[in-house]
Amino acid sequence: MKDIFIADAHLLDPADGNYQRLLAFLQQQRGTIRHLVMLGDIFEFWLGYRHSVFAPFVPLLEELRQQRASGTELIFVEGNHDFHLGPYFSKTLNCRVLPDGGDLELDGRRVLVVHGDLINPADRGYRLLRRILRCRLSRLLMTLAPPDLAWWVARRASHLSNRRKQRRHAYLPEQVLLGFARERFAEGYDAVLTGHFHLPLYRQLDGKVLICLGDWIEQDSYAVFEHGAFALKRAESPPG
Repeated sequence: MKDIFIADAHLLDPADGNYQRLLAFLQQQRGTIRHLVMLGDIFEFWLGYRHSVFAPFVPLLEELRQQRASGTELIFVEGNHDFHLGPYFSKTLNCRVLPDGGDLELDGRRVLVVHGDLINPADRGYRLLRRILRCRLSRLLMTLAPPDLAWWVARRASHLSNRRKQRRHAYLPEQVLLGFARERFAEGYDAVLTGHFHLPLYRQLDGKVLICLGDWIEQDSYAVFEHGAFALKRAESPPG
């Protein structure tokens, strides 16, 4: 059995190529995964209503249910696009939800998993916005909106966000990541895994490991822990 780590699929439509590739990958791995650790932004948008989920996400949610039924433990680190996961994840899927990241122990190794949006301490404006959006009052106000309205707003915001991203180059703040990892290693962690930056990175520092997962949009990259070692891999494209 192995542990698999994925992040940043930004799923919206089951007809999208990245959605289909991620589903195919998970289906292929079903029954072989001890922990499936999702490091945030799996969905482009998520809001955890008590009695409903967004229809476009049903295929992935069903796959997660089947993963759980096969014996896989599900762990979800909330991202900056998918937070307030709600009762479907915690109760229906029996998923361990980590709003700000947290610890895992894998075969005696202490592992820190985070989304990565809090790694840069200089990003004070985002940190304030994050605190506001994740407070209890914001969650209450969000869930008072009808699901169809929330979905429309999310799609509109996604469209505007994608237009802005097209004007920016991909950026991986390697020195910031290395500094963050060294601090965590000094606290006793053996590995640090993060998402958020959409570019894969693997570094070994004095026998300890830093991994930035990349994404499931262009990279189709993921990390695996198996036989006592971490590896950063890319999913194989389906034939044809």
